[in-house]
Amino acid sequence: MSSEFVSIQEIIQVARRNLPQGGWDYLAGASESETTMRRNRLAFDRIAFRPRVLVDVSNIDPSTTFLGHKLRIPLILAPIGQLQVFTPEGGAASSKAAAEFGTMHVLSSVTAPSLEEVAVSANNPKVFQLYIRGDWPWIEDMVARAKEAGYEALCITVDTAHYSRRERPMLSRWTPITRRNPADPSYQASVTWDTIDRIKELAGLPFMLKGIATAEDAALAVQHKVDVVWISNHGGRQLDHGVGTMDVVKEVVDAVDGKASIVLDGGVQRGNDIAKAIALGVDTVAIGKLQGWGLAAAGQEGLVRVLEILEEELVIAMALLGVTSVDKLTPAYVREGQVVTSPHEMSSWVNMNGGRLL
Repeated sequence: MSSEFVSIQEIIQVARRNLPQGGWDYLAGASESETTMRRNRLAFDRIAFRPRVLVDVSNIDPSTTFLGHKLRIPLILAPIGQLQVFTPEGGAASSKAAAEFGTMHVLSSVTAPSLEEVAVSANNPKVFQLYIRGDWPWIEDMVARAKEAGYEALCITVDTAHYSRRERPMLSRWTPITRRNPADPSYQASVTWDTIDRIKELAGLPFMLKGIATAEDAALAVQHKVDVVWISNHGGRQLDHGVGTMDVVKEVVDAVDGKASIVLDGGVQRGNDIAKAIALGVDTVAIGKLQGWGLAAAGQEGLVRVLEILEEELVIAMALLGVTSVDKLTPAYVREGQVVTSPHEMSSWVNMNGGRLL
């Protein structure tokens, strides 16, 4: 069935039919006015391509290397809480899809099944993402479990000092499982750079900070010897009226100055979005909503099909730009362009009936 999907648009439509209103709103929505989410898409739409012609593009290689692992395309699966809402297998389905396709899965600490069960579900590189929901002994235990289970890197999300108002699911009277019995919010609210240093030393693993949105924090991350700076605004689900992630790429790339790898999420909808991000200095993008929609449509197979379509779109974009490998994508291939569509979480699929599913 999943192989019959010819566009991610079809996958989204099936996901909408399969999900209850609350689960759909949790995945598709953002915080308050959803301005940050729209700006994520707007930032991509403002970038136009500068193609070069008469280049031999008979052989295109869209692969890359990230944290020492070869990725089939420069894309990883972002950590998403409550994946069990979209498919009964939860995080294991994402891990299996990543292994089947050839990419990396970042497992959220607030999804099911357990980190140990996901670790043994598939043979692919995995990263464990941690929300700080307990005291230091709790942190020590979680890090030890992740290392024992074989996770190859640790990711700390740093843009959740306070939980936001996500009004779509609120209006549906739907609450994520982790919010029904929430942890003491003071733990997450009190995380500082000192906390990060302690966790990094404890883990002894490649270390990611997810939620960087300014040059200042990117520079601090480098000073604290973080391995991966992850540009993210939580898909627009935390601070409203933030800046689109692609709008901060240049300042972050300049601040990092090659001293750390750079990941970006927020607004990635098409394969050509991957090309735009790589051209401006990002090492790999990450997907959240697309991951959830693929799982909701057809489980592991649906997510694999999402990845296959993104790969096809990326290869087409590279060929038409006149580049044969992702390392040849540079700022010379992009420029500012005029926006022609109203940005939202589905605005790249212009053949969607009604334009947007609610």
